Amino acid sequence: MFRAFDRMFLNIWGRKFTFFGVFMVVVIITYAVLVIVDFVPEEPEKTAETSADAESAVSIEDAREIDPAERFGSDRTPDKIIFDTLDKEVAVLNPASSDINTLDNALLSGVVRHPDSADLLDKGTMFLFGHSSYLPVVHNKNFQAFNGIQNLKWGDKIRVQSGDFEYVYRVDREYEAKASTASVELIEGTSRLILSTCDTFGAKEDRFIVEATLIDSYPI
Repeated sequence: MFRAFDRMFLNIWGRKFTFFGVFMVVVIITYAVLVIVDFVPEEPEKTAETSADAESAVSIEDAREIDPAERFGSDRTPDKIIFDTLDKEVAVLNPASSDINTLDNALLSGVVRHPDSADLLDKGTMFLFGHSSYLPVVHNKNFQAFNGIQNLKWGDKIRVQSGDFEYVYRVDREYEAKASTASVELIEGTSRLILSTCDTFGAKEDRFIVEATLIDSYPI
């Protein structure tokens, strides 16, 4: 039996080109018959709706690349800061003067954006400072405005609201600055947020500082 199989294989192998030619002819004839009877699947035609959707998606992407400013509102100054992890929200004041008495008076009503720092539409560092107190009895709660910011961790979110937009910052780091080195660097070119506790603006004292980076913004 094996010898008969070997002889058959040798006969086929000796005529391999003839066999291959016959095989290709059969394939071509079969394909031609399928085409004639319209049995070959065709690529689905693009409908007008599909084309419109694709063009719309492309135009939206192009618009986002061309006009990144759509992620920013029209109000330059913040009016509220929200800490979800601390269950706290505080008003933000924006005095025009950097006079120490002016800044200290503003601290009585909330936290303060230093007028020499960036605002919400600038690409730079926005600096907010506020009181922190752990006295058992505090009549003005703004003296506890920044209580707990030392407990913020990397990845925590800080939300800052203006009149028409909300800006979300991701905490990068929190640290305690000693009185001898307590200074804030206002870096340009990146939308950043720096928070600092203080008893009175400009005082040489230990303070907690939080640094965060803008990661999102959207209309309120």
